[in-house]
Amino acid sequence: MTPEVFFLACFAFGFVLCLVAFLSGSSHLHFHPHIHVHGHGHGGAGKGGQAFNFGTVAAFLTWFGGAGYILNGWGGLGLAVVVVVAVVVGLAGAALIFLFVAKVLSGSERPLDPSDYRIPGALGTVSSPILTGGTGEMIFRQQGRRRGIPIRSDAGYPIPLGKEVVVTRYEDGIAYVREWDDLTA
Repeated sequence: MTPEVFFLACFAFGFVLCLVAFLSGSSHLHFHPHIHVHGHGHGGAGKGGQAFNFGTVAAFLTWFGGAGYILNGWGGLGLAVVVVVAVVVGLAGAALIFLFVAKVLSGSERPLDPSDYRIPGALGTVSSPILTGGTGEMIFRQQGRRRGIPIRSDAGYPIPLGKEVVVTRYEDGIAYVREWDDLTA
């Protein structure tokens, strides 16, 4: 096998792996094999996870193969120089992908806290009035987003449009509310 064919094969294989990663992510196939590299000390991979993962390995192979193929075609460089430069370019490409994923894609991720999604205790405004024994709707903010939820009066009396209400309990997709004025009085 000539060096030219080797580098071209690395580029093609890495490119196919990148396509598989992209297509599996965009079509929700969830095909992401994990490569676990155990070492000593703290790797400092940050929020993005391990530095050696499917995406970075695919990026390394693509950049390594492409750089090696181009440099090998120049002919004036020795094979050792071509391999060293191709490895450096491959590592740079993998580092770019890793940094993009770590800083841009997963930089705002944080663990979910169930209390952030609790409905009881939410304060909102009636957007569709509740008739006696009926169901209405309230609008409230949760996690920085505006949400609407079906509501019923906890006491069974009507609640007019625009009243501020507090959710006292949440059952079967229905929030039971009381007027804010009743609770503060």
